[in-house]
Amino acid sequence: MRSYGQYCGLARSLEVVGDRWNLLIVRQLLIAPARYRDLIDGLPGIATNLLADRLRDLEASGVVERRLAGSGSVVEYALTQWGAELRQPIESLIRWSTPLMVRGPDGDSFRPEWLALAVPALLGTRVKVRRAATVGLEIGGQLFELRATRSGFEVGPHDGRDLDATVRADPAYVLGLAAGALTLSDARALGLVEIDGDESVVHTVFAT
Repeated sequence: MRSYGQYCGLARSLEVVGDRWNLLIVRQLLIAPARYRDLIDGLPGIATNLLADRLRDLEASGVVERRLAGSGSVVEYALTQWGAELRQPIESLIRWSTPLMVRGPDGDSFRPEWLALAVPALLGTRVKVRRAATVGLEIGGQLFELRATRSGFEVGPHDGRDLDATVRADPAYVLGLAAGALTLSDARALGLVEIDGDESVVHTVFAT
């Protein structure tokens, strides 16, 4: 771990998580604990030896820990309690990225599960939940559910529960709706979004 040699909280934080890929590894583990091969799948472009190096450094720093899962024979990586405190700064960076995301993927890799972190981060600071709702998000053939409750927003795989409505859209438009950069009415008029079910619930959840 390189040191900036500065007695500054930002400098010391960057010594731990500032190396390339470190915050993206944390992103994956904020979504869910993961095995090594799951991290490889969720981090397109990372070399296997580099991932091993980064995990070792994050573990030595107290951000990541290894634990046994399932029958006790499978090792998975998870954030420590201290590592999980990176959720707030990472969500702030996601919100800050909105102007960088409006142009769409532009050929970059995308995994639908990344929305599990991004959508709640974007909605959480601008939408007040007035009633519980569950909205399906169908992206790239995969169905997720956006749950709005008094405690906030959460996105995860569809668990079979009844949905108030389902939204079908490209990821850029889902992010645009969540950020408030795109209204649902405009998205519908332009044919960017399809909705099944109660459209008023979608308007409420995305506050458009």
